[in-house]
Amino acid sequence: MTTLILHRGPLHANPYHAWLDGHDGKLVLLGSSEQLAVHGEELPREAPYLHAETVPDYDTGPLVAERAAALIEEYGVTDLVACTEYDIERAAELRERFGLPGQRPDSAVPYRDKWEMKQAATRAGVPVARHALLRTGQDLTDFVAREGLPAVVKPRRGWGSVGVAFLRTPADVADWLAEAALTDASGEPGWLVECFVDGVMCHVDGAVAGGRTVSVWPSQYTYALADFRDRGGRVDIALDAADPLTHRLNAFGEQVLKALGGPADFAFHIEVFVTPDGELVLCEAACRAGGAGVRDVQQAMFGVDVAALPVRSQLGLPVGFDGPVTPPKVAGQLLFMMRPGTLRALPEPATAPAGIYKRKYYAEVGDKLNESTFSGDFLAAFVVEGTDRADCERRIGEVKRWFLEGLEVG
Repeated sequence: MTTLILHRGPLHANPYHAWLDGHDGKLVLLGSSEQLAVHGEELPREAPYLHAETVPDYDTGPLVAERAAALIEEYGVTDLVACTEYDIERAAELRERFGLPGQRPDSAVPYRDKWEMKQAATRAGVPVARHALLRTGQDLTDFVAREGLPAVVKPRRGWGSVGVAFLRTPADVADWLAEAALTDASGEPGWLVECFVDGVMCHVDGAVAGGRTVSVWPSQYTYALADFRDRGGRVDIALDAADPLTHRLNAFGEQVLKALGGPADFAFHIEVFVTPDGELVLCEAACRAGGAGVRDVQQAMFGVDVAALPVRSQLGLPVGFDGPVTPPKVAGQLLFMMRPGTLRALPEPATAPAGIYKRKYYAEVGDKLNESTFSGDFLAAFVVEGTDRADCERRIGEVKRWFLEGLEVG
């Protein structure tokens, strides 16, 4: 057996060789030249890797699918693994083309195409914001005239809040239309508009293995995802088991999964608005593990990597996790965005407060920093754990003060 892995991003975040301990097949890796260079990594050469290579222009270029098809034929690939947002549809199309097991386009598209996602959700009775596909500029002006402002425009197949814009005034609408290209590279409508939903944003994360939800738990963003140029710490924290909203969100997540479908094995990240009157409204859903430190928060709470579970299950390996279970503690993440200037100082690690489960800096003293350009463009990220949400929030506050007092960018 030979498994082809399509992978964008840092390889250290997805240690496939460790995830697939016990797998007696070989691995072939196709990755991104740009991402390998950005993260200063080298391609794996040792067993179980049979072959590894990268291609340029991974995000939008046609070479990825072409090379993947060639590798499937050359190495007799029997399985295809894809864990990152860019690769979901590519992998589904390749599986269908070569008769490989796993997710096919019919269940991949609703998780990538926000228009199809909202149509499927509506058919299943899952609440979504009122929305429209933008075929022409008139569609936007008609929508605003009908629904009012503020409104939100977003790419149909976007990620990381890139391109998301809030239109609060008629001038915002005119300015956006003056700059926007409404069609994508294939000539299809590439943008949606939807009503702004007032409330807080939560997300439900977990994994499906062997057709069964083995992990599911909600967290709450305490910041606006699309506003990624703030200077303070951004906090995303799990809910307590005793919180009634926890059980409502978990059930809502299961409802969304049923509406959108999916293969027997996949991770999921579902973003949900909770309105002031308590209504749950679907924002978006992805059939991959949450980005930023979401996986680390889940690992701190459950002791497993939700991205690894479906990969092991897909390849017939024991998952080793019998959830869903109630976690014994609560964890959250504290994120600091990039900011322009030279990084002159970071806080002394020896003086760090208690409760830090994981810490990662994305720059070194002396580096020239730029403004953040997407929601995952971090200067530093911390995962903090506590006995319950209140304890975790207290500890996050201590870490935030410690970091900002020791940070110097000038």
